[in-house]
Amino acid sequence: MYDAIRRDWRWDGTDDRSLYLARLVQDLGLPLTPVVDQLVGDEESCLRACDVLELLALAGSEEAREGLREYVRRGEYWVPVLESVSAQWPAEWWEDLGEVARARIGGEAELPWPFEPWTRFGIEVQSRPLITRPSLTGLSTAELLAVLADAHTEDATKFDALRALNSREPAEELIQLVPSLVTSDGRRPLPPLRRAVERLGTTAVPAAHGWAQDERPWLAQLGADVLADYPRYEALPELVERLAAQWAERTWCGPDRTARRLARFGSDAAGAVPYLRRFWLRTPHSYERSAYLEALAAINRDGLDYVYTESLWDCEETARLQGISSAPATPEALGRIALLRDDPMETPEVRAAARARLLAPSGLGQT
Repeated sequence: MYDAIRRDWRWDGTDDRSLYLARLVQDLGLPLTPVVDQLVGDEESCLRACDVLELLALAGSEEAREGLREYVRRGEYWVPVLESVSAQWPAEWWEDLGEVARARIGGEAELPWPFEPWTRFGIEVQSRPLITRPSLTGLSTAELLAVLADAHTEDATKFDALRALNSREPAEELIQLVPSLVTSDGRRPLPPLRRAVERLGTTAVPAAHGWAQDERPWLAQLGADVLADYPRYEALPELVERLAAQWAERTWCGPDRTARRLARFGSDAAGAVPYLRRFWLRTPHSYERSAYLEALAAINRDGLDYVYTESLWDCEETARLQGISSAPATPEALGRIALLRDDPMETPEVRAAARARLLAPSGLGQT
């Protein structure tokens, strides 16, 4: 258990682990001394221990809390540790460390970047030139589309207009503008464009056929991606074969996207179920499990009660949310959901979902 905290076992560093590990330490009743001692290791090891101890402190561990506070007083990597605890803990747990921070900050090679907790302590921080742009959130959808259609609009303003559109109902009128929403060098789409096109769903498919044939590589790729996300029925066998090949070759990056495409075929994609189950069980990318579970639910929900229940213990927030929504109303599942609702280490989103599930009639989930 301690080795799992000491060494980063994640496949590519993107999976969530801290909460999972903190819960194991707590549930097993393990002494915290080895985790506190890990703070004196290299920076990566120190910060992994910090993430776990922060959560255990929230769960009521005085040893975890004092271990991190003492590290701020004396530890080598005290700056990122203090920034981290100030983001996670109530202010009254760390704001008395201001005198320590003011005494120690002079020994650092650079001024800190973040504004918390440093501005609260009266410590000078690095500053970047602040370039203010007028907010576009007050514009109507039609006005935002006009901003995007104007050839004289700067990239930064178009970026802001697309971001504003992405917070609203999808606008089908955006489709005709897509080929012009490219960076000034003409090499790539404006960053929010892909999300905007994804939100258009099937309404973008007719135009995507033309985009996919365009001589501009970025637009051709965008069109190909849209068409792949909404495949025709004749593409189903090829997608099942692709997922099978990805399993045979142990291709861990990418099958989640194949799974999402297969999910659109519903029960007709039954041939993919064995591979989806294997990927859900074996993938080293825990953040992809939710995609496999979503696809299984869309194709064939038989036998998923166990999977949803197990997801309540998953390290990934998305998987826990799936479990809360759809696990059967068994004593085991409802008891776990109640624990998630009351767990001070848990994310606000999971606690809220658990609370809503338990307030629903009989705690029933989706059917």
